[in-house]
Amino acid sequence: MSKVVLDVSMSLDGFTAGPNVRAEEPMGDGGERLHEWMAGEGADARAVEEVNAMVGATVIGRRTFDLGLRPWGGTPWPGVPSFVVTHRTEDDFRGDNGGMFFFDGLETAVRRAKDAAGDKDVLVMGADVAGQLLVAGLLDEVHVHVAPVLLGRGTGVFGGRVGELVPEGAPIAGVATHLRFRVAAPA
Repeated sequence: MSKVVLDVSMSLDGFTAGPNVRAEEPMGDGGERLHEWMAGEGADARAVEEVNAMVGATVIGRRTFDLGLRPWGGTPWPGVPSFVVTHRTEDDFRGDNGGMFFFDGLETAVRRAKDAAGDKDVLVMGADVAGQLLVAGLLDEVHVHVAPVLLGRGTGVFGGRVGELVPEGAPIAGVATHLRFRVAAPA
C-alpha cells in the first residue's frame, strides 16, 4: 500500500528554501545549495536512488508547482503523475516530460495520488502542503536530508505546524545527513 512521504532537503538551521523565493530563484537566495549533496557518491547517491525508486506519484503545493514548472521542464519526475493541491483549479495537462498534472483539494489529491502510485509511494513537495497533510493525519513518513548549509532565514518545513515524529533507523552520513521518521498518530 502506498505511503505519503515528505522527502525534503533542509539546511542545518531548519530551512527548506532560502529567503526571497521568486520565479528567478525558485529555491530562494542560496537555496540551491540544499541540493548539492544529490550529485555526491556513496550514501548520498544511494539516497537519491531510493527516492527515484520509491516515487509513484507526487502531491505538490500550488506555490511549489508554480515555481517549479519552468525548472523541471514539466513534472518533477518524467512520466510520474503529479497532483497539485490548490483552490485555483484549472484544466489538467501533460508536462513537457510526459508527466500529468491534476488539480485537486487536499484529501482528493492524496486519494488520487495513492491510487496512481500503485505499489510505490506518494512524494510530497512543498512546506505548506506538507504541514496541511501533517495536521490532517495524511502524512505517513518524513525523510530529511540535512545539508551542511546555514541559510539564516527562509522557508521552514511544515509551514510552522506541529506534530510528533518517531525516528526510523539510524542516521546515514554522506555530505548530507539522511534521517527517516514515521509520523506518530495524534494523541
